Amino acid sequence: MSTTPQHHQEQTVDDSTRLATVDDHATLGTVREHQGPDIWCEDLVRIYSTEGVEVQALQGLNLVVDPGDVVALVGASGSGKSTLLGILSGLDRPTGGRARVAGVDLLSMSRAQRVDYQRHTVGFVWQQTSRNLLPFLSAAENVALPTVISGRRERARRVEDLLDLLGLGDCADRRPTELSGGQQQRVAIATALANSPAVLLADEPTGELDDTASAQVLEVMREAAGSLGTTVLVVTHDPTVSDHVRRTVAIRDGRTSTEVLRYVVTDESGEQRRVAREYTVIDRAGRIQLPQAHVEELGLRDRVRLEHESTHVQVWPDDEEHRTGAGRAVDTQEDDDD
Repeated sequence: MSTTPQHHQEQTVDDSTRLATVDDHATLGTVREHQGPDIWCEDLVRIYSTEGVEVQALQGLNLVVDPGDVVALVGASGSGKSTLLGILSGLDRPTGGRARVAGVDLLSMSRAQRVDYQRHTVGFVWQQTSRNLLPFLSAAENVALPTVISGRRERARRVEDLLDLLGLGDCADRRPTELSGGQQQRVAIATALANSPAVLLADEPTGELDDTASAQVLEVMREAAGSLGTTVLVVTHDPTVSDHVRRTVAIRDGRTSTEVLRYVVTDESGEQRRVAREYTVIDRAGRIQLPQAHVEELGLRDRVRLEHESTHVQVWPDDEEHRTGAGRAVDTQEDDDD
């Protein structure tokens, strides 16, 4: 699976949000000291208990995200995606299973290690702009704050480079109230990237923005991730996110259910076109979740009939005609025995 996000030509960004090239900011890139994926979850379980009632928010979730990938996590309310984001950010602990982010075991961290993890390994962007930025600080001061707390050197240069990278060089001295909603979220992204995290987590980052600002924020986030080598996981309800990510993972009933992968292919005439293919996820026990649209359209329920072919498996509804036919065959056999 490719770990380099594809660049989609359909969405354009105006000159004010154009990003600098990676060569212009070579020192900004993420440095990894671990091998393997940046996000790895296996059989992740999270159970909440309230007044004697247990709610299983995650039910054996599996997820792998490679370094530098940009992934959207989608799902209905209550599907477990916010619970997963809380665990990956270090704000919550799973009840069972295993999870690692950038080589860090999330189940074995001490309190001090958790603080260091949240300062250096992951960056976080909230939906509400008021949670991302301090209103009495300028854009530059907000971006600089995480570097001050962590004691990072060459802070001024880091802040300047990040603001330039995100198309905010002329907004450095403005406070959040002097910025548009889209600009505030871009400053929030710069702030989350201040300490060079390996993974950027975003919870509905376009939830309070109009369509134009949403497109700009998503494109900036994707291109910044490409320039820095940062892995990005976006939790969202926004359908337009699909135009800005290579991979969309759907979560349902506490498990990852389906994925859509997007890539560019060149046809026989030499023209390039985008292709999107949907896959279902199979766990270690061989379980899969069929897309809900397929289940409803084909009337699948209770049980389905499987037919094994040489290169694939067919799934058929357990229709009345099939059941009746099978029953007649049994009756005939019984008559012969008599």
